[in-house]
Amino acid sequence: MVPKKCFLTKGVGVHKDKLASFELALRDALIEKYNLVTVSSILPPNCRLVSREEGIEELPAGEIVHCVLARNQTNEPQRLVAAAVGTAVPVNEGNYGYISEHHSFGEDEATAGEYAEDIAATMLATTLGIEFDSDCAWHEREQVYKASGHIIDTTHYCQTAYGDKDGKWTTVMAAMVFIE
Repeated sequence: MVPKKCFLTKGVGVHKDKLASFELALRDALIEKYNLVTVSSILPPNCRLVSREEGIEELPAGEIVHCVLARNQTNEPQRLVAAAVGTAVPVNEGNYGYISEHHSFGEDEATAGEYAEDIAATMLATTLGIEFDSDCAWHEREQVYKASGHIIDTTHYCQTAYGDKDGKWTTVMAAMVFIE
């Protein structure tokens, strides 16, 4: 199976039970009705990103669905949790790209999302032989990557939330979901 389409989604759930909070996050992301199988970080060649709504229309309830899933949970009141996926797409759509997952505490949406995007772009850059200074800030490396002519696009999708004030489990998740 090599997916031809994919979509991004994210969600948050709060419940006294850890597993139930994850279920509610999946519901918020509109992917609770699938049997999710997590996979590693390759964006297949020629895999087209579609809207979440378009993607969900093609997936019947109960289907086994592959995804790159970032997930984080806390039951600590007011603790900031984040889950993000980042993507890096090569110019040559016949080549594969990368998807990364990042899970963190204490990072806002922009910070966690950009970190996930940076990881994906760096993985792709290293496979393409793009030379860069790994000690440079992400925004500097992003310009080097895009100026190389090999990486056309990078992006991220992130969900953050503060832990429930009463100590209920708070789950955040973000995912790249694949469609056959």
